[in-house]
Amino acid sequence: MKKLVLILVIFILFALAFFSKIYLSSIQPVKIAEKKAIALAEKKVKLSKVDDFHLYNRTETVYVIEGKNEHGEKIIIWIPEKSKNVVVKKAKDGITKSEAVQKLEETKNPKKIVSVRLGMIHHIPSWEIYYHSDNNLINYYYIDFESGEWLKKYENF
Repeated sequence: MKKLVLILVIFILFALAFFSKIYLSSIQPVKIAEKKAIALAEKKVKLSKVDDFHLYNRTETVYVIEGKNEHGEKIIIWIPEKSKNVVVKKAKDGITKSEAVQKLEETKNPKKIVSVRLGMIHHIPSWEIYYHSDNNLINYYYIDFESGEWLKKYENF
């Protein structure tokens, strides 16, 4: 019995080590992209803190950084991977996530909002709202970060 428990414990430890290695290998490219994006951003603005980083992939990959500048102001930075043209906006100069959702709800009747995230469409910083409408149809709604105006929509996939 003790031998069986020992074999089981060893097997579990090897499985954990194996899956940990796979996980760490899979997030490494994102960590490299984050370091690269922060280095590019700091050429244009002094970051005192990075709160969030994500990759936005649609027609082009865009690095999105949310953080604070040297004055403690919340800022958002968009960096298209190809052009590396750094776009920096103060968070207060754009609409919030909840305001973007409100804009969607003013014109559409989403059954379920799946995600709301910052991105860039046609080189314009924007909010992307991914939601389900009736009959669980997939929809994307893009709102200009600064003006709050509708930019583009993909409906009923």
